[in-house]
Amino acid sequence: MTEELDLMGQDSDGGSEEVVLTPAELIERLEQEDNLRRAKKGDLKVGIHRMELERIRYVLSSYLRCRLVKIEKFFPHILEKEKTRHEGEPSSLSPEELAFAKEYMANTETYLKNVALKHMPPNLQKVDLLRAVPKPDLDSYVFLRVKERQENILVEPETDEQRDYVIDLEEGSQHLIRYKIIAPLVASGAVQLI
Repeated sequence: MTEELDLMGQDSDGGSEEVVLTPAELIERLEQEDNLRRAKKGDLKVGIHRMELERIRYVLSSYLRCRLVKIEKFFPHILEKEKTRHEGEPSSLSPEELAFAKEYMANTETYLKNVALKHMPPNLQKVDLLRAVPKPDLDSYVFLRVKERQENILVEPETDEQRDYVIDLEEGSQHLIRYKIIAPLVASGAVQLI
């Protein structure tokens, strides 16, 4: 499973820990709760609508839990990516998630210092969290659905053959492919992870 955060709205809970609906779409659906107040009591639609709202709340909370787990697992790399982000480039974290990641890093460093590092020799009292915490595995395979036709996608060969393998992704087709290869297409919205 891909362990990189994808916060550009192409999240889909398939093979890469991402969800189908963006938080904005889920919140928009939750706002439809006003429709319940206008409906007649005892109407079958009210019960179905309430069940759908509960399902959406569950999906949203599950989605946010998955994001927090990924932030906790890869916090130094995520914060480093945020630092190197260009000025006009959109952030991959919400302001709350960024604050959480910074606080989590500070708490982790404090804990390490108080519990272990202060008992070590002075030359070993520093820890580089970027090197200590594993990086997200971008070589994992994911399922995707093509939203916009893409031509000449270079697929790295799995064998010892030295030739390049190029494919075309047709709109609506589904593929199993290494995440690293299609990461830019996910960010642009040309493909959707399923």
